[in-house]
This record gives sequence, C-alpha cells and structure tokens, in this order.
Amino acid sequence: MKDSHINVFYSEEDGGYIADIPDLAYCSAFGETPEEAVKEVQIAKKTWLEVAKEQGKPIPNPTYRPTIYQV
Repeated sequence: MKDSHINVFYSEEDGGYIADIPDLAYCSAFGETPEEAVKEVQIAKKTWLEVAKEQGKPIPNPTYRPTIYQV
C-alpha cells in the first residue's frame, strides 16, 4: 500500500491534535503535539490494516488528495 494522506488539526474540544487518514474509515489518533498525533495514527493505521486483512475486508488504495491553494 502506498502512503495515504494524513490530516492533522488542532481540536479545542479535545485539547490536542487529531490526525486522521481519510482513505481508512475511522482511522484517527490523538496527540498533544502534531508529531505525536502522526506517530499515533501510524500505529492505528498498522492495526487497521492488520484487522482488515484478518477479516478479509478490502483495503482501499490511497485516493484522497488535499486541495492546495496557491496565491
């Protein structure tokens, strides 16, 4: 599997950073810093993929591409 896009954003409600992988449903993680959130979502991604394989569920190819605005 090629690398998937990771979104990272600050959550006022949670008081920290959330990292999620849009191509993998419900694959997200929390961290006190952006770096920690990315590290944690990489662990979540590995687990997500292992469980999907064990259960015979399809693993989507990365398709999400963020919009990039240029001024």
